[in-house]
Amino acid sequence: MLAAVGMTLARVAVAFVLSMTVGIAIGMVAGRSRAVDAIIDPWLLIWLNLPVLVVVVLVYIWVGLNDVAAVLAVSLAKIPSVAVTVREGARALDPGFDELTAVFLLPRLRAWRLVVAPQMAPYLVAAARSGLSITWKIVLIVELLGRPNGVGFELNLLFQSFDVTGILAYGLVFALIMLGLEALLMQPLERRVSAWR
Repeated sequence: MLAAVGMTLARVAVAFVLSMTVGIAIGMVAGRSRAVDAIIDPWLLIWLNLPVLVVVVLVYIWVGLNDVAAVLAVSLAKIPSVAVTVREGARALDPGFDELTAVFLLPRLRAWRLVVAPQMAPYLVAAARSGLSITWKIVLIVELLGRPNGVGFELNLLFQSFDVTGILAYGLVFALIMLGLEALLMQPLERRVSAWR
């Protein structure tokens, strides 16, 4: 179980970081530019409604049955929801603060850290929280369909032998891991980024 859980968590971590990075970039650009948003919006809508199973199968066909394809499939499935959440946050940014940073000639990086990031914090935390909860579920599907290890693979084996106890054991372990991540990582992060309020 430890090896399977470790493999799954490694895939979750890589896919989570990748989907958050790309999703935040897309969301910020779309939220700050109406022209870009007009181009991206229909694609985001299609991407959001495309079934995860279709994405996973297509990536496995195009890239192959390997870990790169597994992580890529999970990331591609999660990027649109991160982008939409961040886009809404970017749209909600106070334009008065943009004027303030221009008047005081703040460099972009400092303006991001002191002005934009605090306003975006609730949206980024919401995207991270939903991203984490969905990412590990998608990783299980990816492992079930095409990986020779991980929790999804183990669940497939347990299903084939009708081992309900084993399935429940894996479910309980993952629930405990997610509760731990929420208590030790997500809640303290949320308190820290919203402390300015």
